[in-house]
Amino acid sequence: MSRVAPHITLDAVQEEQLQTWMKAPSTPQNLALRSRIVLAAAGGQSNQQIASNLSLPQITVSKWRRRFASHGLEGLQDAPRSGRPLKHGAEVWQKVQHRVCQQPKFQSRWSVRTLAREMNLPSSTVHGMLVASGLQPHRLRTFTFSPDPDFEAKLLDVAGLYLNPPENALVLCVDEKPGIQALDRTQPLLPLRAKRPRSWTNEYVRHGTQTLLTALEIATGRVLAEVKQRRTSVNFLQFMNRVVAHFPQRELHVVLDNLNIHNNPAAQHWLGRHPQVRFHPTPTHASWVNLAECFFSILTRRGLPQSVHHSKRELKEYLRQFIDHYNESCSPFVWTKGPERLQRIIESTQQYQAEHPR
Repeated sequence: MSRVAPHITLDAVQEEQLQTWMKAPSTPQNLALRSRIVLAAAGGQSNQQIASNLSLPQITVSKWRRRFASHGLEGLQDAPRSGRPLKHGAEVWQKVQHRVCQQPKFQSRWSVRTLAREMNLPSSTVHGMLVASGLQPHRLRTFTFSPDPDFEAKLLDVAGLYLNPPENALVLCVDEKPGIQALDRTQPLLPLRAKRPRSWTNEYVRHGTQTLLTALEIATGRVLAEVKQRRTSVNFLQFMNRVVAHFPQRELHVVLDNLNIHNNPAAQHWLGRHPQVRFHPTPTHASWVNLAECFFSILTRRGLPQSVHHSKRELKEYLRQFIDHYNESCSPFVWTKGPERLQRIIESTQQYQAEHPR
């Protein structure tokens, strides 16, 4: 008699974690595949359907479905394997973990070798301990707590637009990237060759800067943009006129930051003349809420690091061509911060604001 596949029901925390494992590029492929199996099972698919869709043996799908039903998220991890026992006990592991979390003397951070010398252990052993413990002393992430008293309301308003856009309306993320430099090199570049990277001189010439104004349509990922000399209220409103003309007869919900040119009297007067447009400000010091910043990150990583421009006009043309090429293969922008994570951010921000009143 064949086994009956257990019914899978996910709570909000489990579903968010499985979605994260499935989408994160750093997730091991075996764990990402197991997450897909469980999510498909929770969606009501049978083992046969999942196996067919994922090109897997049915026994593999059945195994991980049962493991999750019995042990939850922990059941998707690999079980301990037999082999040579650990050379160092829990006490040594705790010492390494405790020491790496402390600030070293005369250095900004630990490296594997400096920590190994400190602990009198082989560097390969220390490296393995850090990897197994998920400790990465070489990495540094940045954050900024928002002092905005309306942080929660603004955050939930914008997140609600991303997750549940109004019917028959478009959600646009508008932002400016000022100070893009037209940098030239004083000597010719050396091309990429076998065993030799692309090379250029460390001396450069500045030919001025340009400002990029963008409107990102999150449903498609397409970008409408203009390149201007400066970031001014006149340029912003002229750009918004172009945005409105590009989407005629459409209700527009525009996410933007709290820059003065976005909420000054001229902007408010412009809104009064365009009732189909509504501005949704992001919280102060929370640029990560505006998905236009994601596009700027793409531009910064792919378009600007090794580019050379002999004039502002050349830079302007390059930015236009980059955006045209990007729009040919763009994809929708998806908001990935679920309710649980948003709640943690809100609570941490409220605690910071209570401890640091303005």
